[in-house]
Amino acid sequence: MKNICRRKFLQGVSVATVAAGIPTIIPSSAIGADGATPPSERIIMGCIGVGGQGTGNMRAFLGRKDVQVISVCDVDSNHRNRAAGLVNKRYNNKDCAQFNDFRELLADNSVDAVTVCTPDHWHALASIAAAKAGKDIYCEKPLTNTVAEGKAVYDAVTRYQRVLQTGSHERSRPNARLACELVRNGRIGKLHTIEISLPCDQGHHMRVRNDKTIHAPMPIPRELDYNMWLGHCPDAPYTQKRCHFSWRFVLDHGGGEMTDRGAHVIDLGQLGNGTDNTTPISYQATGKLPEGGSNLWDTFFDYKFDCMYANGVRMIGNSNNPRGVKFVGDDGWIFIHVHGGNLRASDTNILREKIGSDEIQLGRSPGHHADFINCVKSRGTPMASVEIGYHSAVICHLLNISIQLNGRKLKWDPQKGKVIGDEQANRMLTRPMRQPWSI
Repeated sequence: MKNICRRKFLQGVSVATVAAGIPTIIPSSAIGADGATPPSERIIMGCIGVGGQGTGNMRAFLGRKDVQVISVCDVDSNHRNRAAGLVNKRYNNKDCAQFNDFRELLADNSVDAVTVCTPDHWHALASIAAAKAGKDIYCEKPLTNTVAEGKAVYDAVTRYQRVLQTGSHERSRPNARLACELVRNGRIGKLHTIEISLPCDQGHHMRVRNDKTIHAPMPIPRELDYNMWLGHCPDAPYTQKRCHFSWRFVLDHGGGEMTDRGAHVIDLGQLGNGTDNTTPISYQATGKLPEGGSNLWDTFFDYKFDCMYANGVRMIGNSNNPRGVKFVGDDGWIFIHVHGGNLRASDTNILREKIGSDEIQLGRSPGHHADFINCVKSRGTPMASVEIGYHSAVICHLLNISIQLNGRKLKWDPQKGKVIGDEQANRMLTRPMRQPWSI
């Protein structure tokens, strides 16, 4: 928080009103009376990417008295205008700043923190730039679109001592944290298998899977800066389905269901296994391309995968319903539903067990967004830190790489961040960036 900037802001208001011949009246809320948070204690925030999920996150922060959103950025002016309207309505003013280029938003020294809720291919460059600019970051999951980008974000956040919360909000649910505590404290015996279920049969999946369209180039809408939307990705003709939500099924921009809901479910597997600081050491996966034959979609569905951790725990996955993670031990199992956090167990009495004061306790979140704000203030470590987001994303990306290599088994060195003895796979940890963009 930048108290001097807040004081200068209030001083500026005072000088302006006097110069205009208007009595200097500062509302009680501006100085913290009547239970309001004084400006010197508010987190000043800008929002980068304000489409569907971006607007949802922005609304969460708008609802807080200790946060003030002052700017929005999006390459689609329709998104920008809508988001700015929500901000102005919240504060009953008309001065929410709008930007097409996130670098201009980051140049505002009064901004303490930003959301990064762009398509996945923009997460890394925006987050790295934010860290260098001294901003704390709430970045949507998956943390990045490649393994190398994730390491670059981790390095930048660490170097510039910023707080980063990955948007893996499922781990902030109290039921999920309880289930992982039960697993880690032996209530199902020795954990030996983590089963990941990633069904690919929802409406948005089926529209892609059954799409037979050959998507021809289309005129770029006036409201969209398509060149900026592409960013560092390879140049490609504009077609409507490439952008806005469906981008997640094009590998240049996202990783399909594996990095979409997979980033939630696998992340919970990490928490229950006590491996937030590392990843499995071997990966083997298969999946299916969309059946329709469209020329646009190249991510995978109908997964089967098998990973092994150094601690001997096996993580296996499929596309069965319901979506979630099952922890299987020698004496029973616990299943966490994603989304929602409902729990099932081999014996319902397991879920009634109490965690002792001398046992592993994972704490409880005040809410994923609230946890981020609290850590911005305290400089603490959030529930889904940059390290956690990086490792969960690595798993998703390596599984996608194994699928692309026709189910090749990959041996991974978590310390070196390299595939052992497979240079082709190592080359796939990163992707060339279109000029002028680079990490």
